Amino acid sequence: MLMLLAVTSVLAFDEEIATLPKIETRATAPASSPIIVFGFLGGYVRPDNVLHVEVQLAARLRSEYAPDAYAEVFENHKEVEAYAKILRLLDADHNGHLSDDEKRHARIILYGHSWGGSETVELARQLEQDSIPVLLTIQVDSIGKRKEDDTLIPANVAEAVNFYQPDSVLHGRAEIRAADPRRTKILGNFRFDYKTSPISCSYDYPWLVRHFAKPHAEIECDPNVWDRVEALIRAKLPPTRSAASVALATESSGH
Repeated sequence: MLMLLAVTSVLAFDEEIATLPKIETRATAPASSPIIVFGFLGGYVRPDNVLHVEVQLAARLRSEYAPDAYAEVFENHKEVEAYAKILRLLDADHNGHLSDDEKRHARIILYGHSWGGSETVELARQLEQDSIPVLLTIQVDSIGKRKEDDTLIPANVAEAVNFYQPDSVLHGRAEIRAADPRRTKILGNFRFDYKTSPISCSYDYPWLVRHFAKPHAEIECDPNVWDRVEALIRAKLPPTRSAASVALATESSGH
């Protein structure tokens, strides 16, 4: 039954991906305002630890989409730093103040694992206070931090999705919901089962995690999860410059 639920969830998720709308093109946005993709790491992982998939994902996006997109990962206690960097990136005229137009054209994607999932929602909530919209939040086995609510997605978020596993001492939030369903679409709460389908992690976790919370580590190592995270993010990004060049050449040749 658990495997059937997992397969059903994956199929449903793939259908959602296929129907996700593309965002507006850069031509309608301020010239110096890139799409912002920020990730938050779990535990005490440093942002220069390239063994973690969250770090790899940001590096890949940064390499392929710069300067149209800006991707970076942060430790989960660096929300203030991430927030300040968002304000700087949105300040297209560099006058130290965000105009209504600069806020309106903000295109922000946030993702995180474990405590990083909680920080993802917390940063979105901080941006809501400044009337700054968020395109998408992605939580992977989100574990709420003290004084943070990682269940209720603020109304400035257009879409949100949640991936979790329930089978260890450290287990993710099983359900997220929208503060205002008219403004936020919950793409799904997708459960993964590592008792019947274990995942081998290629990098070292702390001893306690490996022995007492193994599924919490496995979901971070699971390519099925992170392929979907990446697909969701890429669905919101413009074509890479190389892809755009190929498309233009094909169109020019009449094929």
